[in-house]
Amino acid sequence: MRIISWNVNGIRAVVKKGFWDWFNQELPDILCFQETKAQPDQLDDALINPPGYYASYHSAEKKGYSGVAMWSKVKPLSVESDILEPEFDDEGRTICAEFEDFYLYGVYFPNGQSRDDRLHYKLRFYESLLKHMKKKMQYKPIIVVGDYNTAHTSIDLARPKANETVSGFLPEERVWVDAYLDAGLVDTFRKEHPDMAGYYSWWSYRANARVNNVGWRIDYFLVDQRLESVVESSNIYPDITGSDHCPIGLTLRK
Repeated sequence: MRIISWNVNGIRAVVKKGFWDWFNQELPDILCFQETKAQPDQLDDALINPPGYYASYHSAEKKGYSGVAMWSKVKPLSVESDILEPEFDDEGRTICAEFEDFYLYGVYFPNGQSRDDRLHYKLRFYESLLKHMKKKMQYKPIIVVGDYNTAHTSIDLARPKANETVSGFLPEERVWVDAYLDAGLVDTFRKEHPDMAGYYSWWSYRANARVNNVGWRIDYFLVDQRLESVVESSNIYPDITGSDHCPIGLTLRK
């Protein structure tokens, strides 16, 4: 089973940048999107009903903002989107699908860089989602994938020293990633590549950051420890363009 996740920074925008060519080559079993930036009524039928897939969307109330989606070849047993407090659900940040062997969360975690209240909002979001995850873990294992908007350790960004006081690498944000791992989850890419530097999933559009690989690894697959034995590989695809993020992938043995 191949799962791919991608913050597309606008699903309509990425379609204009070769998305379908990429997708038709990959054809993952499950594809999770973050930052769709669209309401379903703004999308054409190919995006709402992709051939061979079941598609679910959770859009923000504010048009052109946030939003997540999930496409899967196998129909989920159930799909939930309004699972947290209204202040989070109104921004279309989470989707949770139940499959036979696990729950899959597709998540777009808030960005805390704009102002202090958004940083506090981000930290509350981490806490709220963790509470929900722990409840689901009582029934079956979980996978939590998406744009976490936090680089966990200094190896996860090109310039850690310069960003010590920047949201996305603050101690109070990074400790929440610790909390998710302490809850029984595994960072699959870091588990497979414990010392590998220079692999990032997001680059600023400024100062040729992507060309120079001055990036951040902020997109993760965190997998329940009970599924660790079936993880075959965890990958980052930095050569795939179309967004300021690149896709990440997880392969599970069936």
